[in-house]
Amino acid sequence: MARIAVCPGSFDPVTYGHLDIIQRGAKVFDEVYVTVLNNSSKDSLFTVEERLELIKEVTTHIPNVKVDTFQGLLADYARNINADAIIRGLRAVSDFEYEMQITSMNRLLNEKVETFFIMTNNQYSFLSSSIVKEVAKYNGDISELVPERVRTALLAKFQKPEKTK
Repeated sequence: MARIAVCPGSFDPVTYGHLDIIQRGAKVFDEVYVTVLNNSSKDSLFTVEERLELIKEVTTHIPNVKVDTFQGLLADYARNINADAIIRGLRAVSDFEYEMQITSMNRLLNEKVETFFIMTNNQYSFLSSSIVKEVAKYNGDISELVPERVRTALLAKFQKPEKTK
């Protein structure tokens, strides 16, 4: 039986930190569903469709990664695809308390799925999509934070229309 994991997130946009977790999870599990959630409590820069496309483009080199989206409860999504595990990245101790609450709830809703935490690579421990968007908005160099395709998409989002004479 294939070992299936879900790697959920908003991925707005996907960063090298996300890719680090995805690649490492793909070494452990037979299939990894990178699953974009539409978090209504966050203002997203990219549409769900745009995020799906960016993730597909930057994960083409990982053959056992599938890209999907869902609305609703992660525990239900995991059950629907017969997932054994949820992969979550941890950047710092501050992430742990929040993640522990989510893990406990997912366990209550679906006792068949386990959550695996992967500590992010130290070079990405400060990295978040929010920071990347903020730096990109003010024309800062984000080339070491996101793949080139994502950098291009961010720059396009923040381009100011030229003034007409």
